[in-house]
Amino acid sequence: MGIIRRKYFNAGGLFNRAKVLFSAYRRLAALAEEMSITHIYSNTAAVWVGALLARKKGYFHIWHLHEIIGNPAWFSRLMGRIVQHAADKVIVVSGAVQAHWGKYIDKNKLHLVYNGIDYNPYLYVRDDLRESMAIPQEACVIGMVGRVNNWKGQSYFLAISEELDKKFLNLHFVLVGDAFPGEEYLYEGLEQKILEKEYRHRIHNLGFKKDISPALATMDIFILPSILPDPFPTVVLEAMAAAKPVVATGHGGALEMITHGTTGFHIPWDDAKSAAEIVGKLIEDKNQIKTIGLNARNRVLKNFSLPAYGKKIVEIFS
Repeated sequence: MGIIRRKYFNAGGLFNRAKVLFSAYRRLAALAEEMSITHIYSNTAAVWVGALLARKKGYFHIWHLHEIIGNPAWFSRLMGRIVQHAADKVIVVSGAVQAHWGKYIDKNKLHLVYNGIDYNPYLYVRDDLRESMAIPQEACVIGMVGRVNNWKGQSYFLAISEELDKKFLNLHFVLVGDAFPGEEYLYEGLEQKILEKEYRHRIHNLGFKKDISPALATMDIFILPSILPDPFPTVVLEAMAAAKPVVATGHGGALEMITHGTTGFHIPWDDAKSAAEIVGKLIEDKNQIKTIGLNARNRVLKNFSLPAYGKKIVEIFS
């Protein structure tokens, strides 16, 4: 589909994207004509081929934006103008995303729809990873799930874990996720950072997991350590559905998902010591971990359900 990523921002990459986009356009145009389609739905700002075809053929175009593109600023402005010109309706996944794109896109086109997912896999999962990882049942397990890249915060997670390890005994830390193809060096770098920690035997880096529910069930506390605004991190909803208190950096969609002090906590994105103090208060009170986790589950089932999401999406298509 000619997906646009930062790694293509060079002469060779732009030539490659133009070539792939042309091929994708021809195939999509043939499919659209064969099926007599009326609407095109483009999922994420990185997919442009639907916009090109919709403008050319006059199809109704809905663009679903999940991203907050802060840098480079010129690309953010360009993307906003493209969406403004090429979309009839624009779905945004959070208020933070809406505020970002509202600088460039007609506000009447913008429709806020929180993501909804099937929560059943996270409601009734047996914790079966502690034994396989040799984690004592009495240990407190703190974890994160996310793609390994420069802003998801794996390094920040390790910095927080280091501060916590200075104060508490019997803590274990779990990381889930790998890197994009071609960026395996980032995962290798993460592995090296773990090896440098004195408590490395209590850090469990699980890599990619197709099903993350057993990993979430293993955790007592979930951390979202993104150092840039994460537009609407679905993994937070999954952790909340698993009845885990979520401690998330205080920017992006997490501000709308988590009620501070009731269903989780917001932490600074650049101060590991302060973040560790907040997490530490949870570690010291197991009853609070349970109470906040159940509050989180109730909130996510009430406000971020799949039926509510589906109803809003259908209304937008109608």
